[in-house]
Amino acid sequence: MKKLLFIAIIALAATFEMNAQQFKVITSVESIVPNGLGRSRIVNALEEKDYREYTSVQTEDDNTRNKSKRGEIRVKNFEETKLLNFYNIGGIRFQNIAANDALLSSMINDMVANGWELAFVTSAVESEGGKGDGKGIFITRYIFKK
Repeated sequence: MKKLLFIAIIALAATFEMNAQQFKVITSVESIVPNGLGRSRIVNALEEKDYREYTSVQTEDDNTRNKSKRGEIRVKNFEETKLLNFYNIGGIRFQNIAANDALLSSMINDMVANGWELAFVTSAVESEGGKGDGKGIFITRYIFKK
């Protein structure tokens, strides 16, 4: 009977452990600034932050403000992998896009080899859009889970 109870407890503990999931976000920022003047990178935070430390609760009766400073939110330990810009002086550089794809594929394959599963990918473009349109980025967030 004791052995059966012990096996049941171990099985129950394993079930709880299997249900816990961890997520990791890695971001690529690719410059769409003409003439190759921008900077393009893959950014990976190497430290974790608890969002609750920087969250305030506001109600009609009570304003509980979080007193943390913006500088405390910054992550100082991160990886930065260089990517090539989409443009150079001659215009769109397809060879640079292919090189970036190879680096991003390498990063994804490394994450998968380390037990992570690519769960979601989301991207956006930010551009000034005004006369001259001299600023812009293409940002992609890769969300992994395990």
